[in-house]
Amino acid sequence: MRKILIPAFVLAASAASAQAPAHEDGPGPNMVIEVAGADGTAKGTITLDLLADKAPNHVARLVELAKAGAYDGVVFHRVIDGFMAQTGDVENGKHDGASTAMAGMGGSDLPDLEAEFNDVSFGAGTVGMARSQDPNSANSQFFIDLAPATFLDGQYTVVGQLVDGWDVLNQIKKGDANANGAVEAPDYMSKVTIVE
Repeated sequence: MRKILIPAFVLAASAASAQAPAHEDGPGPNMVIEVAGADGTAKGTITLDLLADKAPNHVARLVELAKAGAYDGVVFHRVIDGFMAQTGDVENGKHDGASTAMAGMGGSDLPDLEAEFNDVSFGAGTVGMARSQDPNSANSQFFIDLAPATFLDGQYTVVGQLVDGWDVLNQIKKGDANANGAVEAPDYMSKVTIVE
């Protein structure tokens, strides 16, 4: 299981909308995500600056999967208003007409990664790797914070920061808070590319 654990108080909280903090492009590549609605309508583009200096193995995994086209068509299966949008289940989360009921329970066919916890705090727009209870179980799934979530610091590997497309991120279809953010007819990543 690759779901991130969420304290109960977070599910009840509805944080005010926040703007992504100012952030300079780092030494890593950028991941450009084209977002589409469940009906295929383009919603816009999100650009993430990947922090290869902070989490080299995790960033290498994201780049490898993106370059292979594995993220194309993968849904945002779990989106909690005021917290985060999660995607990246390349095994069970494809928006291809098949059921995505198992989205969030899988990863890729590559081995899980050893944690690379670092000193970057989870703020609005921070990108983290999803994992199970085992700290060394991140694989392909990642999440983008919609608001600061510093309670995740030191527990999840930070891999990037949103540098463009905050409006698009905020428009991603939200899930049911009573169902741990599960989204019915979810938006998805229609195309994911890497810009070195």
